[in-house]
Amino acid sequence: MFNFTPDIPMTNEEFRLMRELIYQHCGLHFSEDNKYLLEKRLSKQVRLHKFKSFKDYYYLLRYSKTRDDELAQAIDLLTTNETYFFREESQLRTFVEEVIPEIKKRRESEGSRKLRIWSAGCSTGEEPYTLAMLLHRAGLHDWNIDIIGTDISQRVLQVARKGVYGPSSFRTTDSRYIQDYFEESEGKYRIVDEVRRMVNISHLNLFDNSRVSLLGHMDAIFCRNVIIYFDLEAKKKVVENFFQRLHPGGFLMLGHSESLINVSTRFALRHFTHDMVYQHPLKSGDQPGGGRL
Repeated sequence: MFNFTPDIPMTNEEFRLMRELIYQHCGLHFSEDNKYLLEKRLSKQVRLHKFKSFKDYYYLLRYSKTRDDELAQAIDLLTTNETYFFREESQLRTFVEEVIPEIKKRRESEGSRKLRIWSAGCSTGEEPYTLAMLLHRAGLHDWNIDIIGTDISQRVLQVARKGVYGPSSFRTTDSRYIQDYFEESEGKYRIVDEVRRMVNISHLNLFDNSRVSLLGHMDAIFCRNVIIYFDLEAKKKVVENFFQRLHPGGFLMLGHSESLINVSTRFALRHFTHDMVYQHPLKSGDQPGGGRL
């Protein structure tokens, strides 16, 4: 049982208005069962602005000049961001041992040494920095590697930009990586500059098509345990954006509890030794390992 007793209750009409606004803004879907969650987490803002009802807060989010900042704060309050370094080891092993060599071979056949990876919904940054450490050890020192970490929450991005983490972020991290890529200070660990420089952290709403298109094309996109918060229509929209951002032959890494069944038929499902990964189909005449048939 929870102990929260709202001093300003959210009516059913206010809940409907609020959840529609949030859905239109960023695709987050809240079912009828989540009314309590919105009421509890947003009540702080209602009290902060000295409003008498959630409808007053809704009008602020919808129509005020500061609506973008207010919406950002509301999203911060409504989202949870549980993550850690080297999460889902088998997928990362597939990425390093099979996916990256395939991309590398294809790029070299095109005369390019550029590699672009997007960590969508990167939260506090553990995922893009994990990818940076793995690629740093993959013998790609003479390659131009661009890793982009994005999230809709400004709060978590502040942590990602600092690159300083406590023990809970290292629950599955081999001590060799901590030794080689972090500097300890007062019980916390700061990612070294050489790895930090491989990662660009930016604010991005996955529903903002115009800004997503500015990212350019990627060789791989990681979006793990993010689309589970979307309804089907929102998933279709975001996954189509991922398809458009990938080079032919590029890879989409979802969380192990996520799939594209009923979401998209645009991707091929590749079976690797340790995991299965979605792939943007190659152009006619290309073969999976790179080069031409």
